[in-house]
Amino acid sequence: MYKHIRMMETAFILAIAAITMMAPSPAVAESAAHLQTEAAAALSKLYADSPQARMLGEKAAAVLVFPNIVKAGFMVGAQYGEGVLLKKGRTVGYYSSVAGSYGLQAGVQGFAYTLFLMSDSAVKYLDKSDGWEIGVGPSIVVVDEGVARTLTSTTLKDDVYAFIFDQKGLMAGLGIQGSKITRIEK
Repeated sequence: MYKHIRMMETAFILAIAAITMMAPSPAVAESAAHLQTEAAAALSKLYADSPQARMLGEKAAAVLVFPNIVKAGFMVGAQYGEGVLLKKGRTVGYYSSVAGSYGLQAGVQGFAYTLFLMSDSAVKYLDKSDGWEIGVGPSIVVVDEGVARTLTSTTLKDDVYAFIFDQKGLMAGLGIQGSKITRIEK
């Protein structure tokens, strides 16, 4: 039992170390201007690659863009990134995305994701919650190729649509994840 706990502690320390090396630390976090530039570039890339994402962006009450999420782990994993909340193309807030996981996993990966908040109630939930735990609150649909084929302006019915894109690196395995999105100051 003690050996198993020591292994988990070591795995957790390695995951945190990998994220610390790859992600900006709070002391050297990206500036607001740099984060906005990265978010705009990521959103442009997503729109160029996906007409469905562009359609969602035109109809969304707000768009939350995380241009650079870093995920690392071995048995125990963690991920972190910062993002920009846009309303009508203008920045109205900054957020962090933090997640932890446990399970069969190994590797380091970077990716971007965008949440299209389709209703004012979804935006209000994000604004009023003390950190939004994904899976609690507004319903979220992760848009993959299958969902994208059937997504039209007349089939939109959910509060939030998520696109995960621009994956780099290798992260293998499956696990239980919990993500929390929290407003930050820039």
